[in-house]
Amino acid sequence: MLNNRVIVSLFEFVLAVIMSGLVIFLTYRVFIKANPDFDMEEEIRKGNTSVGILVAAILFSASTILQKGMTSVVSMFRLYMSAPGENNIGIGKLILLSLGHLGISLLLAVITISVTLRLFGKLVRKFRAGQELEKGNLAVGILLASVVLIACMYVGEGVSAISKAMVPQPSIGQIEILR
Repeated sequence: MLNNRVIVSLFEFVLAVIMSGLVIFLTYRVFIKANPDFDMEEEIRKGNTSVGILVAAILFSASTILQKGMTSVVSMFRLYMSAPGENNIGIGKLILLSLGHLGISLLLAVITISVTLRLFGKLVRKFRAGQELEKGNLAVGILLASVVLIACMYVGEGVSAISKAMVPQPSIGQIEILR
């Protein structure tokens, strides 16, 4: 029993380390390339604090949403380790399910953040948030960062619920009520 807990804990630690690096890299690349208004990477190089704040909020939000999806992966692994004979999931299927959970979580994070920023931009057209960000307007960077963080707070719980619902459960067996 102790060995299983240690193995599950090590798995969770290694997965967290891998995911943190992967999430940072992928999220940064996706959002830097996806911005049609201006070159965010160049603005960060120039020291544009408002763009830096927004990118930091995007990275934080995406990783928070992915962490919600990672919880179900750890639950599946824990179930696999604690009751190996009770479930019909092989290690290959477990790996594919885990990758699917993480992929869906990443996709939902990217979609959520992109849609939230675009929707906010449409709601405040006179504002021209992209142009203000490019100029280095710190207030706009903080405002957009808070929009992203608020969306993350709400969507993260939805991702958690979806991810938990997709975790395979072992059968408990048949219960005979009346003969």
